[in-house]
Amino acid sequence: MAGKKVSANQEDILQDEFLDSTPSEGGEDWMGEELEGQLAVDVYQTKDSVVIKAPIAGVKADDIDISVSEDVVTLRGERVEEKEVDREHYYVQECYWGSFSRSVILPTSTIAEKANASLKDGVLTVSIPKVAQDKVKKIKVKPE
Repeated sequence: MAGKKVSANQEDILQDEFLDSTPSEGGEDWMGEELEGQLAVDVYQTKDSVVIKAPIAGVKADDIDISVSEDVVTLRGERVEEKEVDREHYYVQECYWGSFSRSVILPTSTIAEKANASLKDGVLTVSIPKVAQDKVKKIKVKPE
């Protein structure tokens, strides 16, 4: 649309409704609780581990907190906006800035102590080794 004049009606179409709403201002929901953004994740398993991938562009590795137990992984962090822009200057604002967290229930037992995480090109990858599943041993019943 370079070089074209945008009419008032077209400008209204570009405006997101939430920019005008007050409940999200100040980082609180309607009950006064602080809001956190939810992190999108992909979770899959390989033969030996459970892998969680999450796009977290704009977050430094030191600003990510990961806690792992046998059956739950929690990812927390904060995406800090570097430049302040007055709300009235936005046409669309879809990027989430602020605290985020996500807990994932793991599909199988894991070894939390051996989990590792890496951040490459804005994608966080957490790999947690699975507990080795012993083969089932059949026991023959002896008649008495």
